[in-house]
Amino acid sequence: MFARQADSGVTKLTRRAEKRLVTEARKGCEEAARELVRVHQDRLFAFVWRILRDHHESEEICQDAFLRAFSSLDSFSANYRFSTWLFTIAYRLCLNQLRRRKSVTGEIDFAAMAASQPDVAEHVAETEEARRLKDQIWIAVDQLSMPQRAAVLLFYREGLSCEAIAKTLGIPTATAKSHLHRARGRLRELLAETVQDFSQIQSLREAAS
Repeated sequence: MFARQADSGVTKLTRRAEKRLVTEARKGCEEAARELVRVHQDRLFAFVWRILRDHHESEEICQDAFLRAFSSLDSFSANYRFSTWLFTIAYRLCLNQLRRRKSVTGEIDFAAMAASQPDVAEHVAETEEARRLKDQIWIAVDQLSMPQRAAVLLFYREGLSCEAIAKTLGIPTATAKSHLHRARGRLRELLAETVQDFSQIQSLREAAS
């Protein structure tokens, strides 16, 4: 069973440390593999959950993504980040899951707003106003198209460049930039009544973290 650590802090490996762990994991080191899971599991779950909006499906997708990544380590290129490769695998699994949903229901509800469900991957906001703003931002993000939502999450939550986002989503860099541009415009429309002055938000990354 895929077990996440809800209280583990957000940790990101340096490229050098990540490369070392991947090398050790390739040699069969279980401790290195566990460390790769520990560092990436919460961030990966948050990304997948924001796309699927289903706790059980998200845990299964994350587990499958890790299994596929570790079973294919021999083919992994050290020229790329393990995290980017892992998120690429997870994103493709999400697409497959959404296609399966569509075949059953006949449609995909990209605008589902499950604001009443707690986001287990987010830290509790310190003030009521911060919680309210964060809720409004995520409700707005949930109304973006799935590719735009994925691009926003990767850019603002993961800090990926447009080039890395393109690689993760399997699209041209220009398309990734277009998704971000359209997403920002749409978010400004959706949040116009909530945020009168966008300068009060230092960055969407900070407000939505």
